[in-house]
Amino acid sequence: MQQRLQKLIATAGIASRRHAEELITSGQVNVNGKIVTELGSKADPATDHIKVKGRLINSLLQQHENIYVLLNKPRGYLSSMADPEGRPLVTELIPSSLGRLHPVGRLDFNTEGLLLLTNDGEFTNVVTAARNRIPKVYKVKVKGMPPDNAIERLRRGISIDEGERTAPAEVRQLRSTEANGWFEITLHQGRNQQIRRMFDAIGHSVTKLKRTRIGLIDDRMLATGQWRILTDIEVRRLKNVRAKKTAPPIKNVRAQKARPPIRPKRG
Repeated sequence: MQQRLQKLIATAGIASRRHAEELITSGQVNVNGKIVTELGSKADPATDHIKVKGRLINSLLQQHENIYVLLNKPRGYLSSMADPEGRPLVTELIPSSLGRLHPVGRLDFNTEGLLLLTNDGEFTNVVTAARNRIPKVYKVKVKGMPPDNAIERLRRGISIDEGERTAPAEVRQLRSTEANGWFEITLHQGRNQQIRRMFDAIGHSVTKLKRTRIGLIDDRMLATGQWRILTDIEVRRLKNVRAKKTAPPIKNVRAQKARPPIRPKRG
């Protein structure tokens, strides 16, 4: 059966559907020896030879098993598949026996907390699509204690760059000291370094940031550096973005300790 190429590439776990579209338009996909650059083009993996960056993906489509992992990311790891600077990657914290997994969205290098990894490009597209507005909850420590009127600006939405304004956010004060304030922030959008930029805009820089919830997944018992496979119900809830927001959080199950790789010493 013929299917859109971007869907087939995503199903093979090569990339998200959005990235698959970029691969197509940049001429890195060919079908039966012919380069295809038009979005919406279709192919049948049962009869057509489909290559991405010169690699035949038909066998991946035949043997593909979707895997969904939840990782409590430590600080000092990059949410990427590769890094020219040689920095540690979150994919190195997951056993290679699970196959090639990619991060769903990103957490900054110095941000810790919950991060999804998968080989399911369609799942990645659903979770990261701006229109689906899956809420993500963070705990934030900032320098000093912002005044109430500044916090209200964050709740309403704030300009973080020229012409760029954040969507309304839920902001709840947790505690404060003379030197620091602690807050819980719920976002429904995912702009680059958004929380750090929001607090910079009101003059209070972030010193610690941790994501504690994705949608209805709340794994307080998943220690930093641990990972586990998502349950079927968790996957369904993330795919069904219209699930009731009042449903109880999903607790931790069968967490496993990630083993950071042994990195060669530099001379």
